[in-house]
Amino acid sequence: MAAFQPKITAFVCNWCTYTGADLAGTSRLQMAPEVRIIRLPCTGRIDPLFIIKAFERGADGVIVSGCHPADCHYNHGNYHARRRFAIFRDLLDFVGIDPRRVIFSWVSASEGGKWRDVVDGATATIRELGPCRTDTGDEGQGRLACAS
Repeated sequence: MAAFQPKITAFVCNWCTYTGADLAGTSRLQMAPEVRIIRLPCTGRIDPLFIIKAFERGADGVIVSGCHPADCHYNHGNYHARRRFAIFRDLLDFVGIDPRRVIFSWVSASEGGKWRDVVDGATATIRELGPCRTDTGDEGQGRLACAS
């Protein structure tokens, strides 16, 4: 039987993390290939529903990564994201998602190595937690089953 290969969706800032991920790729750093990147102008624009939808559509884990505090291209976007994420973590349990499945990080444009570490760490964590699945109830509605 093949080893579990997690599907991880990464919501990243265009100005810092995306550029750091690009640097990791152009530097040919070896990292887990299971991450699919969605580039956004700023992590402050990430609606918590994006994260829930990623799980509904088959993601086993989610990475949210943006500029370091005080380095946001839009001045305060990463502070908004950090506050929103702190509240959102408390709600993950309510919808049946283990909070360890959502990884939040700061990666600058010059930190390709750090991006590799975030990706490898997230992949190892999600592999350990196992797959996240959608259970279909009696009424045909899917329910996330991602809690440990």
